[in-house]
Amino acid sequence: MACLISFSCASSPQRPTKSTDAKDYVHRGNTLAEKSQYEQAISEYSKALEVDPGCAVAYYNRGFAYWHMSRYEQAIADYTKVLEFNPGDAEAYNNRGDAYYHKGQYDLAISDYNKALEINPRGTLIYRNRGTAYGRKRQYDLAISDYNKALEINPRDAEIYYNRGNAYHHKGQYDLAISDYNKALEINPMFAEAYNNRGWVYSLKQQYNRAISDYNKALEINPGYTLAYTNRGTAYQKKRQYDLAISDYNKALEINPYLRLLYYNRAKAYYSKGKYDKSWEDVTKAEELGFHIPGDFLDDLRKASGRQN
Repeated sequence: MACLISFSCASSPQRPTKSTDAKDYVHRGNTLAEKSQYEQAISEYSKALEVDPGCAVAYYNRGFAYWHMSRYEQAIADYTKVLEFNPGDAEAYNNRGDAYYHKGQYDLAISDYNKALEINPRGTLIYRNRGTAYGRKRQYDLAISDYNKALEINPRDAEIYYNRGNAYHHKGQYDLAISDYNKALEINPMFAEAYNNRGWVYSLKQQYNRAISDYNKALEINPGYTLAYTNRGTAYQKKRQYDLAISDYNKALEINPYLRLLYYNRAKAYYSKGKYDKSWEDVTKAEELGFHIPGDFLDDLRKASGRQN
C-alpha cells in the first residue's frame, strides 16, 4: 500500500472556503490515520466529502483507512471514485488491486496492476504485487518474471528476493530458492520469515540441522513466531528427537491452540515415544477441530495401545 496523500483538494474559484474546510478535515484524518486510528480518520474524511464531494484526496485516504481495517469493498469503492477523477493515477490502481488481492480476486487485482504499470512502467511495488498475485494463482513463472523486473529497478529490496525465493520453492527449485533467501537476509538480517522459509527448504532437502539453525534464528528475532516453532518441531521429529519436537509443538499451541495439524503431529511424536494415551488425547483434539486423521496412523495406534479410540 502507498502512503497517505496530504495535498489539498481542488476547489473552484467561486467557492474558495469549500476546499479549505475539506482540507482541514483531510488533515485531521491524516493525523488520526498516522496513529492507526482508522475509524476516526474515516469519519474526518467523510466530513471532508460532505463539504466537497469532489475532493479526490479524501476518497484516496479514506480508501487507505478502509484497507487497513480490512474493509476491502469500501476501499475499492473509494479508489474507483479516485480513478473517476484521475484515470492516470497509478497508485490508485495499485491500491485497488491490493484490495482485490486481499479479497482473493486475483484476476481483478492483476488487471489493476496491469493498468498501474501502463502508467508507471518502473513501479517496483506494482511489479512485486502483481508477482504475488500470480503466485497465488500458482503461475510461478509469471511471478518470477515480475520479481525479476522489480529487481532490475531496485536490486536492494529484500522482500522481492524473498518472494522470488518462495516462487522457486513452489517450483521445486530449492537451490535457487535458498540463493534468494540468502540475498534477502544479506539485505535484511532481521527478516524472520526468510530464515523460516530457508529452513523449510533445507528440511525439504533433508538438511535438518541447517533447518533447525534457521528456525532458531527466526525465533530469536520473533519469539512468538508460531510457524517457526511448528517447523522446528517437524525437523526435530524427522531427526527422532521427539521430546524436542513435542516441546516446540507445545509452544506453538500455547500461542494458537486451534492449530489442528499440530495436534496430529504431536500425537505422532507421542506414539513414537510409546505414550499412547497422550497420543489418543491429541487425536481426539485434532478430530474435534476438524482434522481428518489418516487411517493408517489410527490402525497403528489401535494396535499399539490396545484401544479403539
